[in-house]
Amino acid sequence: MIRLEHINIVVKDMLETLTFYQAAFPHWTIRNQGEANWYGTQRSWLHFGDEYNYLTFNDNGIGENRDLKGSQVGLAHMAFEVKNISAVMSRLRSAGFLPHNSGAKNQFRKNCYFIDPNGFEIEFVEYLTDLPSQRNNSDD
Repeated sequence: MIRLEHINIVVKDMLETLTFYQAAFPHWTIRNQGEANWYGTQRSWLHFGDEYNYLTFNDNGIGENRDLKGSQVGLAHMAFEVKNISAVMSRLRSAGFLPHNSGAKNQFRKNCYFIDPNGFEIEFVEYLTDLPSQRNNSDD
């Protein structure tokens, strides 16, 4: 078995970042946090997740994220499977975050995209079938 354990992200503002992800994942908690020196830059770090998966946030990020409409090398987006996409969208809207893209129409899934406070595109997807062949169907 292979599974993704965590994603390590450099962020500009820890609290604003945490606000976004707490709205998306209200059952996740701060697992650990501390201070570290990253090649000469002092950073606060925080692990946010559950017993199995988490995101690591490291503050004091500088600069802008890649152009999401461009072809630069870098992260295009992260996707999270959710059980109730309407609830996720409602919580994010209540926290002040609006959808960036409503996703493609597909009979086997619903999805939407948000831009987090650091410029990362985050996809949320709710599958309407348990069959992998249908989940991966790209037909509209």
